[in-house]
Amino acid sequence: MARILVTGGAGFIGSAVIRHLIESTDHQVCNVDVLTYAGNLESLSPVSADPRYTFHQVDICDAAAFGSVVASFQPTHVMHLAAESHVDRSIDGPAAFIETNVVGTYTVLEAVRSYWTTLDAPRRDAFRFHHISTDEVYGDLDGVDALFTEDTAYAPSSPYSASKASSDHLVRAWHRTYGLPVIVTNCSNNYGPYHFPEKLIPLAILNALKGAPIPVYGRGDQIRDWLYVEDHARALVRVVCEGSIGETYNIGGHNEKTNLEVVETLCDVLQARVVDRPQGIAHFRDLITFVTDRPGHDRRYAIDASKIERSLGWVPEETFESGISKTVDWYLANRDWWQRVQSGAYRGERLGVLSD
Repeated sequence: MARILVTGGAGFIGSAVIRHLIESTDHQVCNVDVLTYAGNLESLSPVSADPRYTFHQVDICDAAAFGSVVASFQPTHVMHLAAESHVDRSIDGPAAFIETNVVGTYTVLEAVRSYWTTLDAPRRDAFRFHHISTDEVYGDLDGVDALFTEDTAYAPSSPYSASKASSDHLVRAWHRTYGLPVIVTNCSNNYGPYHFPEKLIPLAILNALKGAPIPVYGRGDQIRDWLYVEDHARALVRVVCEGSIGETYNIGGHNEKTNLEVVETLCDVLQARVVDRPQGIAHFRDLITFVTDRPGHDRRYAIDASKIERSLGWVPEETFESGISKTVDWYLANRDWWQRVQSGAYRGERLGVLSD
């Protein structure tokens, strides 16, 4: 039975990882999250009462507080997911991304390294530090056939992706310089239940349900590889438990779609599911509204996930169609969750809902 410390465990992907760990394994889990606007403990309500789960509201940039949690929990594995992750927000205010993604990762690495050096040889050899990153560090892909591999050169385009690239480099440097046993994963676009409503897919669903415009950047021709978040959670747990030290694994869903195709698919699924539509809306597709593209918008991402399939036997269980269907059904069945997010009730203040 492992003792897994998860940073950013109240976020979208982190909460999926923790739900999977508690529901499908015997491991003990310590969740460390500062609870920014995107951190929502209500996403962990299915598992929060389990005696194998504990939570600490701690900022990863607070070296003393984070180090204290590490020392008290005595993890066998650390999964580092805490990050600012919204590209639009990084363009408007990059400082928070540098602070959390770069300085925060440095602080986590140093706290973990300090703890790791105190372990006896068997525990030190068994320890793993798993850094979870994004395919956005690779930048744009040319043409329609190229894929991101684990050897693709970094070429980040936004303050967000540049900060994540920086954190990736720090993790690898701590492995080479200090011998810290690290593993890095880079994933494609995630979607699914409990997704914060500023991102494309939940925003499109919720705007459609209230009859509001569904914003699509430019012509909607940006291509992304879409990965169902619960498939990603299964992959991450497979990697942290079975991955090889010093290796990088790309995780993708094998689902390349343009943003317009994604939104049109959502509208069609909602059309089939929702009988009581907003007044005056004959078809949800009529709500699609093209807006000015954001600066530096990458055109295409696509993951080659053959290494993790070959090495660890992981493949996604969901197709894009099945994953989208499950996602829409979840938002229709869990109105209380997203209404509390939109109103700000989940954290005691009102939030504006932004487009992805």
